[in-house]
Amino acid sequence: MSGTARRRGLVPAVALAVLLLGLTGCAAATSATPIAPAGCGPVTATLDSTDVTALRPAPTPVLPATVTSADGTAVTVTDASRILPVNLYGSIAETVFGLGLGANVIGRDTSTTFPAAAHLPVVTPAGHDLSAESVLALNPTVVLADDSIGPPEVLRQLRAAGIPVVLIEAEQTLAAVPGHVRAVAAALGVPAAGEQLVSRIESEIAAARRSAPEGRSPRIAFLYLRGTAGVYLIGGEGAGSDAMIEAIGGVDAGSEIGLAKFRPLTSEGLINAAPDVILVMSSGLASVGGVDGLLKLPGVAQTPAGAARRIVDMDDGTLLTFGTRSGRTVQALAAAVYSCGGPS
Repeated sequence: MSGTARRRGLVPAVALAVLLLGLTGCAAATSATPIAPAGCGPVTATLDSTDVTALRPAPTPVLPATVTSADGTAVTVTDASRILPVNLYGSIAETVFGLGLGANVIGRDTSTTFPAAAHLPVVTPAGHDLSAESVLALNPTVVLADDSIGPPEVLRQLRAAGIPVVLIEAEQTLAAVPGHVRAVAAALGVPAAGEQLVSRIESEIAAARRSAPEGRSPRIAFLYLRGTAGVYLIGGEGAGSDAMIEAIGGVDAGSEIGLAKFRPLTSEGLINAAPDVILVMSSGLASVGGVDGLLKLPGVAQTPAGAARRIVDMDDGTLLTFGTRSGRTVQALAAAVYSCGGPS
C-alpha cells in the first residue's frame, strides 16, 4: 500500500481517495529529449537492504515523559515496553525501529512491511482504519499515530481506556522527517537517540541528493495505480511524490502543468505533462498488468516515457513512506532513473 501527502481523509475510503488524489497530479508540460534512449526499458528501484537500520546499542527510555500531542493534548508516557506505532504510511513504526526500540513494538499497520516487523499482528484490517478490539487485545502501554489513521472515535476510545495516545504531525515530506523523529523520540523518553537518528538521516538524504547527476532534469510523472479498483491518478505539487522527484534532480511533470496533490489521470493531461520517465509503485504496476498493461492506459504510450518504455517502479513500502530510510530511498530512486544515462 502507499499513500502520500494526505491527512485524516486517508482513514475512510473517501479519505483514501483524497490521499490518492494527492498522490497524483496532472500538469501540462512541454517535453524535451527523453531521459533514456529508446530500448533502455523499465527498471525497478531497490534499496541496498529492505530492513530498517536500528541504532545500537538500543537506548533506555527515561520516563515518565510528558509531550504535547499534535492535537494539542498533553500526554504523559510512563511505560514504553509495549509500543504500538501506526499510521497510513508505516513511517512511525519505521522510526521506532530506527531508534532501536523495535523489540518493544507489539503490532503494526498494513504499511509497515519491512522484514523486522513482518511477524507482528496487524491492527488495521481495513488498511487505514484501526480496530479498537485488536488494539486493546494487545494491551499497549503507548500508541503513536497521526491523523492519517483512525477513525478519531477509536483513538478517543483508547485514551478513555487509559492508554497514552500521542499523535505525530502528518506532513509527508523529506523536510518533515527530522521533526517526526524528534517527536517520537521525545514521547518514548529517548531524545538523545532521536538526535542521533536525525543526524544519520539528514546525512544520508544529503548524500543521496548529491548522487543525482548534475545537468540533468528529467521530467518525471508519478502515477498512482490501482487497476483492480479502477483508480488511476497523477501526482502534482504537494502529493509527496513531487518531493522525491525533486530530491533526485528531476522535474515533477504534474506540478509543472499546474496540478496539485492527486488528480484523475486523463490522456490529455498526461500527454501534456510529457514525462521522460513514469514513476509508479510496484503493486500498482502489477495491478494494471505490468508495463504492457500500463502502456494501454490512455495517453501513456503517447508520452516520451511510454515510447521509450521508461517506467521506474519502487516498492510501496518505501517510495512514499518518508521514514528513516528516506536517504536510501532517494539514492535508490536516483540510481534507477539515471541507470541508462540520458541527456546532459
